[in-house]
Amino acid sequence: MLIASTADHGGASGPRVGRKLEYPEKREVALREGTLARIKAALTDGENQVSFMRDAIESELERRGK
Repeated sequence: MLIASTADHGGASGPRVGRKLEYPEKREVALREGTLARIKAALTDGENQVSFMRDAIESELERRGK
């Protein structure tokens, strides 16, 4: 049985193309029960939970001078 290598051509679907990821760093976070409901209640029109969390993290980093 012959198994083709994907090392030379970037995988079964070909080399990756397209735009660079805007948010390449990923982290999973455990939150206390009810936190997501509180975030959802605080969202403004058109805002989502992920953008809310990103903004909150950036604000806290700026507040700490980082």
